[in-house]
Amino acid sequence: MAFTFGAPTSTVDSDDYVSSIITMSDRYDEQQQHVTISDHATRTVSKIASYFRQGFLCDVVFVCGHGHIKQRIAAHRLVVATLSDYFRAMFESNMLETKQREIVINDIDPDALEKLILYAYEGRLEIHQDNVTNVLRAAHLFNISEIVETCCKYIEKQLHPSNCLGIHKFALQHDLDELTKTSWNYVLEHFTDLIQNNHEFFELSFDELKQLLISDEINVQCEEIVFEAFLSWIDYDQKRRSDRLAQLFGLIKLPLINKKYLTDHIDTNQAFKDDPLCQMLIVETMRYHLAPEKRSAMQSIRTKPRKATLGSLYCLGGMDTTKGPQTIERYDFRTRSWQLDGHLNTRRWQFACVILNKKLYVCGGRDGLKTLNSTELFDFQKKTWNVGPPMLTNRHGLGVGCIGGPLYAIGGHDGWSFLSTVERFDPETCAWSYVSSMANVRCSLGVAVLENRIYAVGGRDGAAGLRETESYDPHTNRWSPCAPMQKRRGGVAVAACNGFLFAIGGHESSATNKCTVRHDDGERYDSRCDQWTLITSLNRPKEALAITTVSDKLYIAGGFDGKVLDEVEQYDPDLDQWIKCPTLGTKRAGACLIHVPNSIRQSSSPTSSSSSSHSFSSLSTLTSSSYTLSSSNLFAKRNKDVSASCHQLSRLVLS
Repeated sequence: MAFTFGAPTSTVDSDDYVSSIITMSDRYDEQQQHVTISDHATRTVSKIASYFRQGFLCDVVFVCGHGHIKQRIAAHRLVVATLSDYFRAMFESNMLETKQREIVINDIDPDALEKLILYAYEGRLEIHQDNVTNVLRAAHLFNISEIVETCCKYIEKQLHPSNCLGIHKFALQHDLDELTKTSWNYVLEHFTDLIQNNHEFFELSFDELKQLLISDEINVQCEEIVFEAFLSWIDYDQKRRSDRLAQLFGLIKLPLINKKYLTDHIDTNQAFKDDPLCQMLIVETMRYHLAPEKRSAMQSIRTKPRKATLGSLYCLGGMDTTKGPQTIERYDFRTRSWQLDGHLNTRRWQFACVILNKKLYVCGGRDGLKTLNSTELFDFQKKTWNVGPPMLTNRHGLGVGCIGGPLYAIGGHDGWSFLSTVERFDPETCAWSYVSSMANVRCSLGVAVLENRIYAVGGRDGAAGLRETESYDPHTNRWSPCAPMQKRRGGVAVAACNGFLFAIGGHESSATNKCTVRHDDGERYDSRCDQWTLITSLNRPKEALAITTVSDKLYIAGGFDGKVLDEVEQYDPDLDQWIKCPTLGTKRAGACLIHVPNSIRQSSSPTSSSSSSHSFSSLSTLTSSSYTLSSSNLFAKRNKDVSASCHQLSRLVLS
């Protein structure tokens, strides 16, 4: 078909002519074709890359190298400008390089620069152990962010105790923030391993070692490891025994070192005998050990423990919103996190536990409506559970305390009545026996040991919450009354800390007032003046708390305020202040909170290279598969539980 685009003849109406033109135009458009080549961009880039290798149409030459040996790399400005804003600014601004054909770049590895330029053409870059640092230096200089990130991730995967200090120093020198942070965390985490015959550690400067010693994040089992690392650094170069030695020595937490180790290895060391400032620090440490009652006035950076030396917290058992968890949770002070770390073999709440002779004793409590007299033992050295000898009386809401060798199970409820009786367990004979009873029957009481006496605090007697406090002297087998608390406190949490007793939370009710009022405060008991004083409030009123003491701080976990809680709080007696901590993974009331020091879990010497995660296989071994029965001739047959199901659970903490 042919179209004539001439002037219209006189016989054609003008409107018809316009219409025909539009129609012809539409038909012409219908015959147009659009060509799209799917790999056009790839083919073009490949062609340009081939021009780069041939040196064809290159309009810039980079000259780089070390000394007199220079390497010339020809390229295309347009392609190199796509690498980063650094090169774009170089070619489009009024800089000298804009008009130069040859551009000299000093202090850059030629192979690294060539790889980066080739990356601009091909989008591929091979990184390996031999070239990663040079490529990273060049990419960082030219601000090629994706290459910097890739190189840093590669180096992070190569971190090892033998190279982490060098990598950290490299990252600092080149302002690589993420790599600096990651490598430093690795140094802290693997400190015990990296100090073993590691030249990178021995060659640290004074300031670099100071930065390490000042950190409370070093992952060590005990402070002796830090001291021995410091000593090995000194011995590596005798010139380091200078007037600045005391500055580093003062960063060792000497008051937290074992007294015997202090006298055998530190006080007798010649390196410190000749330095008067070091001698002053040793004398200060001796005073700290000899006068524990004055420690609150001797606080310094040396008395604040490193987080890893605190050991771990374990929260076990209790009641949740269903039947009650058998899980055990572990709190890591360095990572500030709770992790599931095993299971109890028996469901328990309103029970009590204590550590004796590097064994965890779990006593009594309830499994649903059943009141228990059973005990379980976890051996921290063998990492196994054993069934312990049953108590003479079924008890829930009891308290336990340990003085010297024996432990004492105090008060509680047997499923029928409130108890004033006390049992003594002798670990040598593995037998329970009754000792003198308390003056008051008590359930859901608090028990703690202070100055070789056991204190029974608060609780309930069936009619009301109690204010009364009693103390037991194991030498005379007698209970003596103490000053009562200012408030009635049933379901109270009690612990000893800094030479005082602390009673936290609880509920108050009486025979005349059946309404339960929960407390949001606590009280402190001073045995020297036999007096209770109120302390600052918690974040909310609650009872049935788990409590323990860690390094002169109180920790409480879980509890009940009308609903089961997962809250954890820390109390600083010196500041009279509560702060929130990471919450439990499971809500718990009537649980137990136990502090397990590294000295209990530790089976090797202070200089062992094993990290904390390997020196103790953790309570993940607390499973039914590791549950073994002790010899039957040691234990009497368990008493039959007479509580049956006669006791209905109408509230979380029993009256």
